[in-house]
Amino acid sequence: QVQLVESGGGLVQTGGSLRLSCAASGSFSSINDMAWYRQAPGKQRELVAAITSGGDTNYADSVKGRFTISRDNAKNTVYLQMNSLKPEDTTVYYCTADIVYCSGYGCYTLGSWGQGTQVTVSS
Repeated sequence: QVQLVESGGGLVQTGGSLRLSCAASGSFSSINDMAWYRQAPGKQRELVAAITSGGDTNYADSVKGRFTISRDNAKNTVYLQMNSLKPEDTTVYYCTADIVYCSGYGCYTLGSWGQGTQVTVSS
């Protein structure tokens, strides 16, 4: 019912910047929390940054001061501005969103994931 499409990944040198975007499309009522995760090969998926519908944010210690998460509720889009990138930031980044579906029977929330976008930081 909903599709999350990520964009903005790519190759950048150490110290460079990238801006990831993730747009939700489909039929749904609203979106609660949105977040970015990343997963390196052989490692668990880790939370990078999260943002509530009201704009409250949360960051992993490893990215505090370098990454900024934001969202445009009118466009159902979440962004991740990544500055001062390091080689250890290299991995696949995934966006996720808590999608709210409402009908005459009430509302329920379902988590959805994007397909992932590769970020590579060269040393």
